[in-house]
Amino acid sequence: MADNTLNSIITSIIQVSPTMKIFRISADGWDLPVFEAGQFAALALPGSAPRHPDADPDREAVEPDKLIKRVYSIASSSKAKDYIEFYITFVRSGSLTPRLFNLEIGDRIHLGKKAVGMFTLDQVPAGNNIVLVATGTGIAPYISMVRSNALQSDKNKIAVIHGAANSWDLGYSSELNLIESISDKFNYLPTILEPDKEPVKWARDTRFIEEMWNAKVIEEVWGFKPTPENTHVFLCGNPKMTSGMTATLEKEGFIEHSRKTPGHIHVEKW
Repeated sequence: MADNTLNSIITSIIQVSPTMKIFRISADGWDLPVFEAGQFAALALPGSAPRHPDADPDREAVEPDKLIKRVYSIASSSKAKDYIEFYITFVRSGSLTPRLFNLEIGDRIHLGKKAVGMFTLDQVPAGNNIVLVATGTGIAPYISMVRSNALQSDKNKIAVIHGAANSWDLGYSSELNLIESISDKFNYLPTILEPDKEPVKWARDTRFIEEMWNAKVIEEVWGFKPTPENTHVFLCGNPKMTSGMTATLEKEGFIEHSRKTPGHIHVEKW
């Protein structure tokens, strides 16, 4: 395989939890793709790249010179020019993440030269509020949105609801807590489902995201009810959560957005 196939370099790795890492990747001799916050890009490694010791064996034979490609939401600001950041979960039985998680700083990787996706804030009319709902690494596109320009835009209130099993799986929680402390238009609402495993008592939410919504947590922090007339909702993460929340929102008059039918519910389905 030609060396230039692996066109980028790992410049930073942050171990968020035992199964989650943040990777920063810089282009080697070319310009990073221009992207909008909320879009995704492809990462790839050859089949010859070694798997992490904790991973399961490949389920099928892998061609050593063939690139294994997957797409991941970008977490870095669209204004960052030196690197692109990704927040990724280790899937032991997967094809790519066991190889990704075996990389070290300085190792080479393939980064796609084009970012794509319609999961962006330009779908939201001026003056509307935004609720960004995620589980696990589904928080990544929202981090890009917040880092890029969401808080300086013409949108009103912005809330992030992030669900995970444990507090150490709530990637970017320190950053989001800080933003909440300095912005009167931003609210961060994390929830975990296994509070008994916490080393220190967890004082925040422990409900499923749908239960939080039905309990009117957004209305409580905003002081008014989110409706299709004033709010758009973005959903990214576990398919059970996205489908459940879509059904819940539709009962309140929200409509799922599509190219043919503009709506108020935006679901990342890749």
